[in-house]
Formats: sequence, structure tokens, C-alpha cells
Amino acid sequence: MAKIYENRMKVRDYECDSQGVVNNAIYLHYFEATRHELMEKCGLRLRDLTDANIIPVVRNANISYKNSLRGSEEFICSVSIERKGVRYFFHQQIVRTPDNTLCASAVIEVVCLINGKVSAPKMFDQAFASYINWEK
Repeated sequence: MAKIYENRMKVRDYECDSQGVVNNAIYLHYFEATRHELMEKCGLRLRDLTDANIIPVVRNANISYKNSLRGSEEFICSVSIERKGVRYFFHQQIVRTPDNTLCASAVIEVVCLINGKVSAPKMFDQAFASYINWEK
């Protein structure tokens, strides 16, 4: 069974809108920050990838909003990975702590461009090995 990566975070007041809740666009930032932290934990630095002309890009993002986060609330953003062909699907959730309330879930589809062509870099498979659920 593949591991799930968890990133503990806290809402900053400037991320909230006039109603005092986190703006919808900010959830995308939380999801991206968590994927970025996972990449670095697995030894993949974006700067090194772009220097090697390997560019991971979001192809599709599907976010479902469930409950609002408010200023100063703490939460966990989690991610697991599914691989289908050359596509990586990052299944993500934002859960408010300590009440374990699901606030948002997402499936972020990522592909990699290697020298301008869509490809699945072996280095991603190796780096994410313990986090990937392989398509059956």
C-alpha cells in the first residue's frame, strides 16, 4: 500500500476574504505547496528539473470544496499519487485539525515535459516509489 504524505499548515489572515474564510483560490496554493514539499522530500528539486529540461505541469485540477477554513486555523494537507500511463494523479485532501473536518479535496493531474515532449521520467517513479499507487 502506498504511503500518504502529510503537510501541517496554518491559515494566514491575509488568505481570507471579506467574509473571513479562506479564498477558494488559496486552496490551490495549499495543494501545490504540499506537492512541492513532497517533491523536495523525495529529492526532486524544481530548479534541478528545469535545468535538465524536465518540466512538470498541471494538466487538470478538480477541487471540491466541503467546509471553510478561517484565519489562524490549523490543518493537514495530504497527498497520495496514482500513476496511469504518463500521467500522475495527485489525490489531495485538506482536513482541519483538531476536529478532523474535511474542508477540500482535489485530484490534480500532472504530466511531465521532457525536452518539450510529454513523457514519464523514471526519476519520478523512483523518487515517488513508496507513494505511488500503480494503475491496475
